[in-house]
Amino acid sequence: MTAIQAPVSGTPPVVIIGAGIGGLTLALLLRQRGIVAEVLEQSAELREVGAAVALAANATRVLRHLGLGEPLARASTEPAALIYRDGRDGHLIAVTPGPRWYRETFGAPFGGLHRAALQRLLADALGLEHLHLDCRAVALEEGGAGMLVHCSSGAVFEAGVAVGADGVHSLVRDWVIGGDEPVYSGTSGFRGLVPVGLLPRLPDPGALQFWMGPGAHLLHYPIDGGRVINFLAVIDTPERWTAPAWLEGAEPGAHLEAFAGWHPAVTEMLSAVPQSPRWGLFARRPLARWSRGSAVLLGDAAHAMLPHQGQGANQTIEDAVVLAAELDGASDIPAALRRYAARRRARTRKVQLMSWAASAALHLPDGPAARRRDAYVAQMPRHLAWIHGYDVLTPVQGDLARTAGAG
Repeated sequence: MTAIQAPVSGTPPVVIIGAGIGGLTLALLLRQRGIVAEVLEQSAELREVGAAVALAANATRVLRHLGLGEPLARASTEPAALIYRDGRDGHLIAVTPGPRWYRETFGAPFGGLHRAALQRLLADALGLEHLHLDCRAVALEEGGAGMLVHCSSGAVFEAGVAVGADGVHSLVRDWVIGGDEPVYSGTSGFRGLVPVGLLPRLPDPGALQFWMGPGAHLLHYPIDGGRVINFLAVIDTPERWTAPAWLEGAEPGAHLEAFAGWHPAVTEMLSAVPQSPRWGLFARRPLARWSRGSAVLLGDAAHAMLPHQGQGANQTIEDAVVLAAELDGASDIPAALRRYAARRRARTRKVQLMSWAASAALHLPDGPAARRRDAYVAQMPRHLAWIHGYDVLTPVQGDLARTAGAG
């Protein structure tokens, strides 16, 4: 058994299951508060799934708070604008201003980067001492100071708090709520990374762009200093999904069928690289309970959402801020975990619902509903404010100030 000693502060030992964006961010935030966390990762090396990730101001301000602003700026690319287009003829529907406006409006930058680059940045900041690779959690049980986390290697970690940052197929979620079925959106996606030199027909390659049309849409944004375009092509696929990993092969050319007759920039992008597997787009139902005893959920394990608001990683980072704050100095762990869920539940549920609504809106057929959608996206800066302008650090800082004053 691996016995983890509580830090001098008396805070119970924390074991984080999953070394993705959320788990590593939480470990850094806890360390900032003097709390050591052990991070368990099933892979033998750090290897994030997915091509790229977009970080909005509500997340980048947290990473800057951790002292990672400069390396994040070097690794990420700020889009020149947010653009919505008609997918067939490419005409502009809406254009939102670029980086300077975004920073001034929301108080921090927006950037796209490789998921693996972000994971490396976080892991380098954390170091290896408390990162346990090739350590797949296979079972939880109550015992010791709170929880026992059993790994496939035979190691057992004693945890005052066990955090499930283990993604959409979460072991900890199953333990907390007894298991549930994901909800299939009726859509699937194809992903890719394309050197910008292969896209001579692409207008505004430096922008984050949505190309919208009946039954499908294409989202793309630049990474690697604008040298590479990351894309997600989403199509209506109403048939029942049976692949257990939400990922399956597809017939050659399946990613192009829904985009027949679309603007040449769209088909050029989709044809520029080998066809990816098909990703089934699923979400998890909002939960009334995020914890059981001293086990708690974070990020996708609690609120996996569709990607159409680009907020999966961002909401996970927000979760980490609030959970770290609630654990700091907590004497009643179950109560602290309930407070954390209470502070996060409504916001994450709203983002989940907005992401689901966007899935249908982006695929509307021509007609009155599509025209109403186009009018809505023309006002996108106003609609983004409640998400991107949110400063999760502010109430935490207020709590600390009140605590200091009381002392």
